[in-house]
Amino acid sequence: MEVKDPNVLSVSRFISNFFNPLVSLVLYFFYYSYINYTWEEATKKFLPILLLLIIPVGIWIYRNVKKGNYTNMDVSNRKQRHSLYVFIILATIVFLAVDYFLHKEIDWTVLMLCILLMMMQISNFFIKSSMHTSLNIYVAALFFAINPTIGIFWFLLSVLIGITRIILKRHTVKEVVAGGLIAIFVSLAYLIMVKIVIF
Repeated sequence: MEVKDPNVLSVSRFISNFFNPLVSLVLYFFYYSYINYTWEEATKKFLPILLLLIIPVGIWIYRNVKKGNYTNMDVSNRKQRHSLYVFIILATIVFLAVDYFLHKEIDWTVLMLCILLMMMQISNFFIKSSMHTSLNIYVAALFFAINPTIGIFWFLLSVLIGITRIILKRHTVKEVVAGGLIAIFVSLAYLIMVKIVIF
């Protein structure tokens, strides 16, 4: 798909950059905290996610781009993604362990995220599945579990995000579809696990 219109490219770049997986997850956690917790409870729950997961991953990507280990902040190179997946998976495991120690319960949202990332790492040996598409579809499932309207909206947004990845030549159609299928599988498992009736 060859798109040369500067307006389309500009809008695609904005959508793709704004709805990167870290931002989408932060938006979900903010929304979930807003409707389920007091300010104090939300701080206790969200702070570990921020300090053990989101900030370390952001710093890891930034430092590796600065060092030249990663070509760009999207980590578009398939071989470069291997170390990124390893780091993110380790960060989620550390968070799950700390969270269990603090609250004596498993955070199923992050556990299923970890499983999704493991599946993406496996797929990365064969195809550079789209992380933007995959993680946004998973975020759509998270939203769906608490507000189906937002969940459906975010799923449609995920499709648009996938299209922008193709327009910007960050991924092929096959790579976007692969990321989407992996995310749909994990998302359905998550929704069934939290006893949401989806049919």
